Amino acid sequence: MTLSLVMLGIYTAATGSGLACSAQWPLCDNGLLPQTIPSFIEWFHRLVAMVTGWFIIGTALWAWRRPGRRTRLAATLAVCLLPLQISIGAVTVTLNGLLPGGYSAPTQGAHLVVALTIFSLLVWTTLSARTERGPSLPRVRKALGVALAAVVASVFASRVFTPVPYSPAAQALFYGAGLVAVAALLAAIRWLAATTVPHLRYATGLALLSLFVGMLLGRDLVFYTSTVRLINAACFALAAGTVLAAALLARRARPDGPTGAVASTRGD
Repeated sequence: MTLSLVMLGIYTAATGSGLACSAQWPLCDNGLLPQTIPSFIEWFHRLVAMVTGWFIIGTALWAWRRPGRRTRLAATLAVCLLPLQISIGAVTVTLNGLLPGGYSAPTQGAHLVVALTIFSLLVWTTLSARTERGPSLPRVRKALGVALAAVVASVFASRVFTPVPYSPAAQALFYGAGLVAVAALLAAIRWLAATTVPHLRYATGLALLSLFVGMLLGRDLVFYTSTVRLINAACFALAAGTVLAAALLARRARPDGPTGAVASTRGD
């Protein structure tokens, strides 16, 4: 739901529908229901955000009923960031034209960073809550394969790849693929700890950082000059190359035993 919400938010901003409700928050078109298609897009985005927010709170309550300390911590941090994300969203659609910090690049950048952080915390909550059994290397290889495919897909949907128009739908797909890659990389980082090659976490961590920077540059936060495009492409190339190298090294690594993966989850 959080992944879908981010994609919907990107689509809403890219179509200019974020201001369709005439800076009325939480109302829209002088009432509760929208009157136009752009207003409906913004209204629907707010509805999905509200439902997702309640599910995030429910996830935290569920996590506190479990013994895992890391599970509770990640879920709680996600809930703590919710008011900040809601506030930035409200600022984005209400302060445009009133204050310089309304519908601007810094505000949208902060909105995206907080959303990515919440998504990452929820992924980590899911990973921490699972008790994995059996060897970890097969899971790591699959996660790295998914991450590599998602990074490549995000590049084709990004503004780096000029043959594909960077339409609102393409922007949503770009961030959807990017978030899939983020989730897969987080899974690989966690599972690598129980393998014979835990040092590969540094490579996957570098890929995750490069992907985050590339996703930020994919928004209209800076004037997209040829230099910025080159930097953006370099970020994706570094992410894809690092993931590919980690996948090859993980494939050549000696098999890990089934006890390591179980033992690694007992401390949670």
